Amino acid sequence: MRLRIGLAQLNAHVGNLNANLEKAKKALDLAEKEKADILVFPELFLTGYPPEDLVLKTGFLNDSRITLNEYIEYSEGKDTISVMGNLDFEVDAYNTAYIVYNGKEEAKYHKIYLPNYSVFDEKRYFSPGNSPLLLEMKNGLKIGITVCEDIWVPNGPAVDLAEMGAHVIINISASPYTKGKPKDRLEMLKTRASELSTWLVYVNHVGGQDEIVFDGGSVVINPFGEVVHSLPLFEEKIDFIDIDPISSTRANLREGKRRHLIYDTHNVEIQKIDKTIEKKGNILKGNKKILLLNKYEEIYKALKLGLKDYIHKNGFSKVVLGLSGGMDSAFVAALAADTFGSENVLGILMPSQYSSKGSIEDSLLLAKNLGMKTETIPIRRTFESLLKELNVAFKDLPMNVAEENIQARIRGTIVMAFSNKFGYIALATGNKSEVATGYATLYGDMAGGLSPIKDVYKTEVYKLAEYFNKIKGGWVIPENIFTKAPSAELRPDQTDQDKLPPYEILDAILERYIEYEMSIDEIVEDGYDKETVKYVIKLVDLNEYKRRQGAPGIKVTQRAFGKDRRMPITNGYKIWR
Repeated sequence: MRLRIGLAQLNAHVGNLNANLEKAKKALDLAEKEKADILVFPELFLTGYPPEDLVLKTGFLNDSRITLNEYIEYSEGKDTISVMGNLDFEVDAYNTAYIVYNGKEEAKYHKIYLPNYSVFDEKRYFSPGNSPLLLEMKNGLKIGITVCEDIWVPNGPAVDLAEMGAHVIINISASPYTKGKPKDRLEMLKTRASELSTWLVYVNHVGGQDEIVFDGGSVVINPFGEVVHSLPLFEEKIDFIDIDPISSTRANLREGKRRHLIYDTHNVEIQKIDKTIEKKGNILKGNKKILLLNKYEEIYKALKLGLKDYIHKNGFSKVVLGLSGGMDSAFVAALAADTFGSENVLGILMPSQYSSKGSIEDSLLLAKNLGMKTETIPIRRTFESLLKELNVAFKDLPMNVAEENIQARIRGTIVMAFSNKFGYIALATGNKSEVATGYATLYGDMAGGLSPIKDVYKTEVYKLAEYFNKIKGGWVIPENIFTKAPSAELRPDQTDQDKLPPYEILDAILERYIEYEMSIDEIVEDGYDKETVKYVIKLVDLNEYKRRQGAPGIKVTQRAFGKDRRMPITNGYKIWR
């Protein structure tokens, strides 16, 4: 006996119920054509994930149910079972996997383990379920249903399902991307399948949603912990594979793992489905190659997908950004041109009296290499005019950060003017090192609808730029941008290292403080100068108010600013004093 499984690794649009429904229908049509027994969708596919406070709207809850009913009606006369993610609500709301077959809702499973860490906030919206769900076909085949976090918990509902004889456990998921997570997640899934001696079918969401990127990477793993089918990262794909579900019984008989799972009671709901798994005329073999990527290819594809979906799902097609001649704006321009096509990217050069000839030339060469259009709007006269108007109030005080920030804010105003006039989304170009330390100007270079590299450290921006040039086969991002000292060019002979430690040191300290929450002494123990560590941490703590007002950015680390890392602005806990 072979079970033919369809994996619908699809990109849902949060709140766009009709568009998600149409994707689901097309997937079901394909599954019918391929004679699939089961078609598996990602978690909360019909609503999109995460729906956040849409869940608090009774109108949205009702509309999500209407959408599900339309899918159920569409399934009538079809011989494929669907495992569909959607909301359920009675008095409370539930994150639910629906079992749909031949025009009927056969069963539903309420997610038991609700994550409430990092970007997850499910306990705000959902109540937990209390009964694992086991489907039983007419010929005795048993299939367990779980949702996302359920499979991450070592003693979660998958254990109950295995103990009750599940040949296959399905997990529908919306697991967000962070650096290195695809590999770590795959190892967890392999371990779970092996320790339970069951087939594991894992289907993950793919696509960008605000700050979050879902990387896909859906897999089918046999009861020995071996990947037998793998879908690509960061791409939509519907694919099918035939598995021998009884091999889970053979694996258990050989290794006897389930004999060590001893429970007094089981609260498993068993739902019989009037379907016989038919013999297949041909066997669909899977892609056993594990489709992992190297570090910077992985991050680059995450940024590209996050940028593409943020712009397109919000109804835009073109972007505008300032080109300074530095690495950050150069990489963001390159990323945008690669994502949308250079004809949809506008770069604005805004030189002042402090801008070097090299920065202007580097920006123009970059634009030429990318094939993108530019506009040049000098800011010197505007800057001098403002200084003249402010001179009386400033009383001839020496130039300081106030005048520097005026220049950045003039540039921000110009970029936003092009955004408003032509309907482009403005991209901010600050990196995580600058955003963390406040080395950016509120209402200036922080202005924009999205900040694509907000969660990428400066040293990583250089690595990603190297990767970009590698895949393009030459110095598209000019060599001089790699070699010159980074500078905001807001005063004569300025460099970033006037106020910041070298980026290699700065980023190492920031990573320890932000990603791992290490104390000053713990960071110093890793070999960093104590006064430097205290200075960096002071900058991070004092600039929370800026970050709170900045544009959202694409999450690639475990502790991204925004929904992920949430610190109080008014905060008297200052460890650097």
